[in-house]
Amino acid sequence: METNTIYCGDCLDVLKRFPDGCVDLIYLDPPFFSNRHYEIIWRDGAEIRSFGDRWKGGINHYVSWMVERLEQCHRVLKKTGSIYVHLDWHAVHYLKVALDKLFGQNNFRNEIIWHYGQRTMHNPKKWNAKHDNIIFYAKSEKTRLNVITISWTREEISKTRARKILRDEKGEYIWDNRSVSKGFPPKKQYIKDIIKKGKAIDDVWDIPMILSTSKERLGYPTQKPEALLERIIKASSNKGDIVLDPFCGCGTTIVNAQKLGRKWIGIDVSPTACKLMAKRTRLATGFSPHIISGSLTIAQLKKYSPFDFQNWVCEKLGGRVSDRMSSDMGIDGWTLDATPIQVKQSERVGRNVVDNFQSAIRRKNKKRGIIVALSFGRGAYDEVARLKNAGQVEIKLIAVKELLEKK
Repeated sequence: METNTIYCGDCLDVLKRFPDGCVDLIYLDPPFFSNRHYEIIWRDGAEIRSFGDRWKGGINHYVSWMVERLEQCHRVLKKTGSIYVHLDWHAVHYLKVALDKLFGQNNFRNEIIWHYGQRTMHNPKKWNAKHDNIIFYAKSEKTRLNVITISWTREEISKTRARKILRDEKGEYIWDNRSVSKGFPPKKQYIKDIIKKGKAIDDVWDIPMILSTSKERLGYPTQKPEALLERIIKASSNKGDIVLDPFCGCGTTIVNAQKLGRKWIGIDVSPTACKLMAKRTRLATGFSPHIISGSLTIAQLKKYSPFDFQNWVCEKLGGRVSDRMSSDMGIDGWTLDATPIQVKQSERVGRNVVDNFQSAIRRKNKKRGIIVALSFGRGAYDEVARLKNAGQVEIKLIAVKELLEKK
């Protein structure tokens, strides 16, 4: 286990390699059971990535998938550690039951309501959903929570001033009526001291979502605000502690951990996300994290999202993905010398793919192209030979196995 490092892979496999009781704080924002399909357009407008948040096996399949990973989180967490599981209404109650079994009901601390409400149109069928749920568990009774306060709002200060206020030679103060009721002398509470001390935080957190105009926004649809992670990290870890995010996404957790002087570990199954968070960490903090990737297999590549698969292929060829936002017209990427690349995440690619690609090549006034696929059928090879002999275009077919063997 290396800290201040990004691991590229399924967190279930990565965490199995970590020792017991090695992490102080875990925050995870896993895929929600929401049956939604996201389209990500990155800030530079050059890439589009699709990822599914779909669970065809239903809620039981989702819970089983999550429990496997939560078991590993429980194992690597120190006895003094804390875990925050970020969910929404689709699955929070199912996973609350699972977490009770795993961590023990006595170690449940809070269901934090992250309220990010913004004005919306009235829904005639239900109240507008404007919060997420963050389930907070301790590993044991040894777990402690740092005192975190926030500033009073103008409205709250106004309400405080509306109470009975007396003056003495030092300034304003209010009577502590609770002390009087218990038979103790009244206690002076100066308004300025109350404001300076701040307000204790409860389990409803009003933290706005990231505005579309914010410099913080990366274009990642499930990106969480840095203020949210900053609060969790400050409350449940100290400088030098190890913070783990096993579903690291665009890296909000590790960026905040780095800024706050914590050690950290980020894990994500997406190579694209891992590169994004490494770049974000470098730009935000000046620290360049190392990315550790396990040895890939064809079976693992088959599970990649289409965009991640395209990105991996283009990188192995020393090129880049196409900068078109939607329809790529048959071209998925380009080599450094501007040779078109088409990527097929399928077996036994045939003649029709070659025919369509050669049309795309000619539209770009190119004479050469590359098709990468899991494997090719005989028809594809025959068509490539025919096109070359006819002096039309030269297409190179590359099986994924060849790229895996490429150093």
